Amino acid sequence: QVQLVESGGGLVQAGGSLRLSCAASGRTFSSYAMAWFRQAPGKEREFVAAINWSGRYADSVGGRFTISRDNGKNTVSLQMNSLKPEDTAVYYCATGPGGSTWTGPRIYAQTSYDYWGQGTQVTVSS
Repeated sequence: QVQLVESGGGLVQAGGSLRLSCAASGRTFSSYAMAWFRQAPGKEREFVAAINWSGRYADSVGGRFTISRDNGKNTVSLQMNSLKPEDTAVYYCATGPGGSTWTGPRIYAQTSYDYWGQGTQVTVSS
């Protein structure tokens, strides 16, 4: 059974940094894409970043967030710098098929990812 467990969320002041981690089990993750999405109160869940052989980012976080993966440890991380109050949300880790299908709009679509973690809260105070 595939399981994803996020950690590293918390409360931070604007301009600060946090590092989220996602520990995965149940499949050979080196063959799969990994992604982070987030959902703010009253808003729909949105794409943040994803990685297969390279990283992709939402325009709102590009240059501030960095996604990375360690296939040997089955983990994916999201380093978040220069945090803003609008980054406040529950952050979810997800995994889905990579390979030749991981192109274009599929990278950013929630439907491209078939397993999700329970989420971790990130709160950025002004």
